[in-house]
Amino acid sequence: MDIETLRTIGFLLVGLILTGLLLVGLLFLMAVRQVRHLEVPEGATFAETLHYTPFIVVIMIDLLDLSLDFLAAPIAWVMLDRLGLKALRGVSVVESLIPGTQLIPTLTLAWIGVRLFNIR
Repeated sequence: MDIETLRTIGFLLVGLILTGLLLVGLLFLMAVRQVRHLEVPEGATFAETLHYTPFIVVIMIDLLDLSLDFLAAPIAWVMLDRLGLKALRGVSVVESLIPGTQLIPTLTLAWIGVRLFNIR
């Protein structure tokens, strides 16, 4: 590979990361509006919290993880804390720190599974 090819790949990757972060920011603003009046019971489990969580939130966290890899862990922790979805923080951070799982939308699949199988 020559230097021009590497530069092109680098610009493409940076562009994808910045696009992902822009989408995460927009989704976060939308999520804040949806979660503002959400009342998750104190001490709710992961599955119970997913029942209250809007789909946009899990998409946002998975997109953040895809964009920033392991660097998404502290950002996701703070975002979920601010949204009042504390039960989701641990799973999100662990998934962010495990190499190779960024392409798997873990929280999105968990959200679908909890609703599909009515897990409480």
